[in-house]
Amino acid sequence: MVYGKIARVLTPILAVATIGLGVWGYQENQDKNRVLIKAENQYQRAFHDLAFHMDQLQDELGKTMAINSRRQIDGTLSNVWRISSLARSDVGQLPLSLLPFSKTEQFLADIGDFSYRAAIRDLDKEPLNEKEIQKLQMYHQQASKIQGELRNVQDKVLGQQLRWMDVELSLASAQDSGNLGDNTIVEGFKTIDKTADKVVDEYADLDFGPSVNMLQLEKQKDDKNIKGKPINEQQARQVAMKFTGINERDADIKVEKTGKGNTYQAYSVTIKPRGKEEHEINLDITKKGGHVVWLLDNRDVKNPQLDLPQAQQRADEFLKAHQFENMEAMTQEQYGNLAVITYVHTEDGARIYPELMTLQVALDTGNVVGFQAEDYVFNHKQDRKLSKPALTKEQARKEVNPNLHVQESRLAVVLNDRNQETLCYEYVGWLGEEAYRVFIDAKSGEEVTVEKLDGIRPDQA
Repeated sequence: MVYGKIARVLTPILAVATIGLGVWGYQENQDKNRVLIKAENQYQRAFHDLAFHMDQLQDELGKTMAINSRRQIDGTLSNVWRISSLARSDVGQLPLSLLPFSKTEQFLADIGDFSYRAAIRDLDKEPLNEKEIQKLQMYHQQASKIQGELRNVQDKVLGQQLRWMDVELSLASAQDSGNLGDNTIVEGFKTIDKTADKVVDEYADLDFGPSVNMLQLEKQKDDKNIKGKPINEQQARQVAMKFTGINERDADIKVEKTGKGNTYQAYSVTIKPRGKEEHEINLDITKKGGHVVWLLDNRDVKNPQLDLPQAQQRADEFLKAHQFENMEAMTQEQYGNLAVITYVHTEDGARIYPELMTLQVALDTGNVVGFQAEDYVFNHKQDRKLSKPALTKEQARKEVNPNLHVQESRLAVVLNDRNQETLCYEYVGWLGEEAYRVFIDAKSGEEVTVEKLDGIRPDQA
C-alpha cells in the first residue's frame, strides 16, 4: 500500500520532469540550430561577396588596358585599390584560418598597394612606365585565373548546396593530423592559392614611393534621392506581402527598423511561410516611399525545368506585374539552378545605366527568388529629360581608343566622376580577346568611363 501511494505521487512528477527535459532539450537544439544557421548565412554572404568583388577587380584591371585618358586611369586605379581591400575583408570572414591561403591574401595586398600608390601620384607628370604597365597586365591575367577558379568553387557550392560549416568542422578536425581532407570547398581554395602563388614573388623590386592618407571613394545612397512619404512598420508589412504575393494568414511576419549608420532608413521584413520551417524570405523596404530595395528567397531550388530564355520571360512578367516599365535585359547568366538577369531602364532609346536592377529566377518553377534594385530605387527619375547630343556618333567615335574594334553603339546615360548624369555615346568593341564598353560625352567628346564586359568572346559577337 505504501509503495502504491509513493508510485501514484512520483509518477506524475516524473512525467512532468520528463516532459520538461524534453522541452528543454528541444529548445537547446533549436537554439543551436539557429546559431549554426546564422553562422552559415554569414559565411555564405562573405563567400559570394568575395566572388562578386573578384569579378569587379578583374574588370577594373582590364579597363586600364582600354582607357585612353590619364584621368580615367587614375580613377580606375583607385577603384582597384578599393575593391581589393573589400576582397581581403571578405577572405577574413571565411573559416580559412587553418587553410594555407596566404598567397591569395598577399596577391590582393600587392594589387592594393600597387594601385593605391600609382593612383595618388600625378600621372600627367609621371605616367605609368613600361614595367608598371607590364605588372598591371600580369595582375589582370592572374586575377582572371583566380576569378575562374573561384567561379568553379561557387558553381559547386550552389549546384551541390555545400555548407561552409562542414568546411569549418573539416579544418578543425584535421588540425592535429595536418591533413586538410578532400572537402570540395577546401580543395577549390587550395587551387586558388596555388594560382596566386605564381604571382606574389614577381616584380617585387618595383618601388612606388612613400604612401599617404587613404582614399575614400564609396558612393553613398541617400534618402534625399527617393520620392515619396515616410511609411510605418504596418505599411512596410503590407508592401512586403503585396510584393511577394503571400497572404498574411499563411505566414509568420517580422518587421524591424534597419539602416543605422547608413544614409537611408529602411525596414527589414522576414517572412516565414507556415508549414515550411526551412523556408524564409527577407526584404528591405525604404522608410521613405516604401520601395523594395532587395529581396532574397532562400527556398531550396530543385533541378532546372526552364532554360535562360524562359527564365527571362518570367522575369519580364515579374517586372511588368510590379509596374517597372521600359526595362531592357542586358545580361543573362546561369549559376547552378538559378538564372541571373540584369536589367537597365531605357528612355527615348537611351540606356539609363544608373537605373539597374538584377533578378534571380529559380529554374525549377520560374519564380523570382532574388531581387536587387538599390541602384534603380535611388536613381530613378520620372521627370528626366534627355538633352540633344552636340556631337554626332561619328564625331564622338574619334575619341575612342583606336585599338578598340567597335561592333555596336548607342546613346546612354552614365554617372561621371562627380556623380552627375551625363549623356554619352556608348561604343561596344573588342581589344584582343576581351570586350569593353566605352562611354564618350555626347556634348564635349570627353571619355567618361570604360566598362569591361565579362564572359563574352569575339566569336559570340
